[in-house]
Amino acid sequence: MSEQVHIFDTTLRDGEQSPGCSMTTPEKLRVARALVEMGVDIIEAGFPIASDGDFDAVRAVCREHPEANIAALARAVPVDIERAAASLDGHSRPRIHCFIATSEIHLKYKFKKSQQQVLDEAVKAVELAKRFVDDVEFSAEDATRTETDYLCQVCSASVDAGATVVNIPDTVGFMTPDDYAERIARVVEAMEGRAEISVHTHDDLGLAAANAVAALHAGARQIECAINGIGERAGNCSLEEVVAIMRVRPDRVPFHCGVDPTRLYAASQTLSQCITFGPQPNKAIVGRNAFAHEAGIHQDGYLKHPTTYEIMTPESVGVPASKLVLGKHSGRHALHQRAADLGYGDLGREEIGVLYKAFTRLADARKGLTDNDIVLLLEQLGFSRVGEGVTSGA
Repeated sequence: MSEQVHIFDTTLRDGEQSPGCSMTTPEKLRVARALVEMGVDIIEAGFPIASDGDFDAVRAVCREHPEANIAALARAVPVDIERAAASLDGHSRPRIHCFIATSEIHLKYKFKKSQQQVLDEAVKAVELAKRFVDDVEFSAEDATRTETDYLCQVCSASVDAGATVVNIPDTVGFMTPDDYAERIARVVEAMEGRAEISVHTHDDLGLAAANAVAALHAGARQIECAINGIGERAGNCSLEEVVAIMRVRPDRVPFHCGVDPTRLYAASQTLSQCITFGPQPNKAIVGRNAFAHEAGIHQDGYLKHPTTYEIMTPESVGVPASKLVLGKHSGRHALHQRAADLGYGDLGREEIGVLYKAFTRLADARKGLTDNDIVLLLEQLGFSRVGEGVTSGA
């Protein structure tokens, strides 16, 4: 049986922290609307203590989406928690997400504190947050470089103090799927069903989505992710990737979520318009080339049946359509189809031979040909659109 997974989106918080991703309140509201329309379970709207702008953005998202589950981030210090609570004040479904680093690296170099001191501060933070809201999430920052027994001890103490969700972040993208699954399984066992286990994976080794999926198999039931995978350094787990993985491979990943996959591409485009860059062209699911084909063998197979080279339809994730990119690797079949699509009829074998020879000569000198390039080439060879006269080359 497929089990429910909650999607916690941190595009507006962790995502915005990455260079080039800062957003104004109106831009955050645009992205928040896309998130609500998609059906994400929790929106982390900001880090209210960071700036007045972040505080105002959280308030604005709460006002515009009174029924959405909105989270605000806070360090495990009273001033942060009080500021987060104020930003969520009056909202119907608020969550305070408090965190403190637990790894020996952070304790030694950042805090200069003992394990017991950090544990005590975590407990006090959760207890304070619980005075303001019923839904409190606790994160052990740098959990994956924290000694496992101590990690379980801190998480158990936070749940005893009132945390409803325990997050085990791979803050520095250090994990591999098997290692992460083992660690998550230990925490799940220690929690004994008293709290939902969440995961927050970074992509420093290119394993964020793989680690998140491995964690589901180990018992985690919330994934923290971001549109287009934006976030600190190499980014966060990509929302569109984990949603698509569950949709395409339910045989191996028997989980489901409430996100509407047909809205993934639109959300990606919305975010790209609000920050300084979009996803790289070969980005899974939403990149410009995710449903593009240039190699002749691939184009021929795709034209015969799309499933030869596509494991999902573009429409299933909201992409308008697949596209055949005409370049030096393209074959006659794709060129023939493009000529027909451009209105030049069903060219014969000899005509395609003439066109293809001229096309490859031009394509060798280009990084790909546009439809305008193809039309110009057809006209130069004497071909005319159907209804405009002869359709064969001179």
